[in-house]
Amino acid sequence: MIFLRKSVLGGTRGLCIRAAYSGEMVRFGGGFFVVCCALAAPAPFTIDQVLGSAFPTHLTAAPQGGRVAWVSTARGVVNILVAEPPGYQSRRVTNYAEDDGQDITELRWTPDGAALVYVRGLGPNASGESPNPALDPHGAEQTIWVVPVDAAAARAPRKLAEGSSIAVSPKGDRVAFIRKGQIWWAPFDGKHPPEQAFVTRGTLDRPVWSQGGDRLAFVSDRGDHSFIGVYDAAKKRLLYLDPATSFDSEPAWSADGRSVAFLRQPSHGKGRIYGARRADLPWSIRVADAATGHGREIWKAADGPGSVFRQMAAESQLLWAAGDRIVFPWEGDGWTHLYSVPATGGNPALLTPGEFEVEEVALAPAGREVLFNSNQDDIDRRHLWKVAAGGGAPTRLTTGDGIEWSPAAASDGAVAFLRSDAWYPARASILLGKEIRDLDPGAIPPDFPLQRMVTPQAVTFAASDGLMIHGQLFLPPNRAGARAPAVVFFHGGPRRQMLLGWNYRSYYHNAYALNQYLANKGYVVLSVNFRSGIGYGLNFREALKYGATGASDFNDVEAAGRYLQQRPDVDAARIGVWGGSYGGYLAAMALARSSGVFRAGVDLHGVHDWVVEYDLPATDPLTQTAFTSSPLNFLDGWRSPVLLIHGDDDRNVKFSQTVVLADALRQRKVTVEELIFPDEIHEFLLYRHWREAYEAADRFFEKYLADTN
Repeated sequence: MIFLRKSVLGGTRGLCIRAAYSGEMVRFGGGFFVVCCALAAPAPFTIDQVLGSAFPTHLTAAPQGGRVAWVSTARGVVNILVAEPPGYQSRRVTNYAEDDGQDITELRWTPDGAALVYVRGLGPNASGESPNPALDPHGAEQTIWVVPVDAAAARAPRKLAEGSSIAVSPKGDRVAFIRKGQIWWAPFDGKHPPEQAFVTRGTLDRPVWSQGGDRLAFVSDRGDHSFIGVYDAAKKRLLYLDPATSFDSEPAWSADGRSVAFLRQPSHGKGRIYGARRADLPWSIRVADAATGHGREIWKAADGPGSVFRQMAAESQLLWAAGDRIVFPWEGDGWTHLYSVPATGGNPALLTPGEFEVEEVALAPAGREVLFNSNQDDIDRRHLWKVAAGGGAPTRLTTGDGIEWSPAAASDGAVAFLRSDAWYPARASILLGKEIRDLDPGAIPPDFPLQRMVTPQAVTFAASDGLMIHGQLFLPPNRAGARAPAVVFFHGGPRRQMLLGWNYRSYYHNAYALNQYLANKGYVVLSVNFRSGIGYGLNFREALKYGATGASDFNDVEAAGRYLQQRPDVDAARIGVWGGSYGGYLAAMALARSSGVFRAGVDLHGVHDWVVEYDLPATDPLTQTAFTSSPLNFLDGWRSPVLLIHGDDDRNVKFSQTVVLADALRQRKVTVEELIFPDEIHEFLLYRHWREAYEAADRFFEKYLADTN
């Protein structure tokens, strides 16, 4: 829509209107007019086009044959693709064709590399209901399937069982899995039905086979503590390893099958711990005899930084490497790094020194090297490295302006990984010597607006308490006017980091697409990496008094608003805000506490009352602080219109958060618009819901940020 203010009187013949930016003079008939709307030109592409690339996940390498496989989601249609040497041309091994909300996860190879086992669908909610956002009248379930990958086989996937948390036996004869908190297994030959492996107390998880395929290690959650169990299938014998009052987790077998390493974290009972945890009672690594259950401590974190366990993204938090060394993450110096320690105990070797964060980690097939990605020397991106498990200088595998993640070492020595950059969205690739080859060129469709992508700029600004905040700034391309409207984006989590390119998580890959769309439509877009996010060290992540314990991250919300107000290319009267989940919480805080700065906002499944979200009783010392840290505490100052978007089968944020906020705002005569998706979960399973949500956000911002009248 174009709003014109007549500047010079003239006739009405020979009318001429063209796209223009705010403040620009435009001839209209015989006179000149000043354009008052920075959104006169439509975006040069649609939201459907910029969301249309296929997103890869669950990249995995076969134990032999050099094959790699991954899950590809193209406009909501989820399939498994494989590629193999020498050509590494991708091909489908499944043929699902609908945007039906049934995701594929837990991709596992059989030992011979001839088939893949996977889970289709997600697990039930607290009421026992599996997600069914497509409203299939037959319902939905979480099931385990196997499919051959040989092109000559060309057989359809075969259902094995209902369940999840799969572990394929090294013998290649069956798959163990979890159903209703117990371990079951199902044979691959289909001659016998699935059966429960054994019966025991607790909620079981994380089954892991020994290398011989005769025993299963697992975690047994008992509420205020957990054990590591071992079940001997041949002897039908159940044993718990070195039991204690702690939370034991992450079992990892030795190569000879005689020992199991695991993490031990002290338990504080059933009470939850909220807010920053910079230090606690130290965690440790223990190794137990799988036959007797006797265990010993081989390493313990020091007091202070690193005493709270910090995860890496890996198949297991303990990787039993060659030479009987155990690789693990630790942030004893305030940064998440890799260390290795002898299985017999001793001083650990620091594998990744420096002020940066290691994130995704995988062992090479022989176990002598560790592949990982980090933000070393490039804090707002990710690159790939490798290092010897016993120590030594890391070797850089990728460089440049790209973002690389999910390294997987193929059995032929190649390294498969996923990558993106500021322009090209996520795609599966492989490193062959020094050559990088894309495995699925068709992942980016012909109508994808590649040439329209904006290169985000790294920016920093100071919060009112002095903390430096990082962000990415998207400037409208070919902008000719003076001041444009602006939009601030806050990510969720909050343990997330937005990057200078397409993100490695599908949720934020989508968010990056919307930010690109908004920039192309004429908005200045600022994506904020606020305190309590990752990438900048322990103290930044464990920010004091963040969220429910004091809302210190609102300082960063205010700082983002000030940063945009002070820019000469931004119309300070037309700043909007959007975010999802924790970002929805911050968007709501912005509207509730700074309606004078943020004129309108889009809040996707945000938290609005921490007391309700955490089920805090009145007697809890945190209750009062939690409420005063919530948007509901500031409703009397909320004047800005808001669009609320939520799925009512959300398992992360209670749907009641949106119900209560909508009612409270309407009672105060605040403009509320809604977009509700029945039976949809937190991270929308249906592509069409992402598209509909973003199209609604686009219309909402155009409605309320188009001009200052």
